[in-house]
Amino acid sequence: MKPVTFLKNVAREMKKVSWPGREELFRYTLTVVATVAFIAIFFTIVDMGITQILNLLFD
Repeated sequence: MKPVTFLKNVAREMKKVSWPGREELFRYTLTVVATVAFIAIFFTIVDMGITQILNLLFD
């Protein structure tokens, strides 16, 4: 496939995309940020717990 044909097809398909509205995009962004924060806190707590267990075993 030629690059020009490919780019024309991409442009045509992008016109068909249903883009989220402002409120929907805000909800999606908030969900992603909250999920990332939860996972970061969870793994921080797990890491601290494992560190404490290892310190107890090897000290």
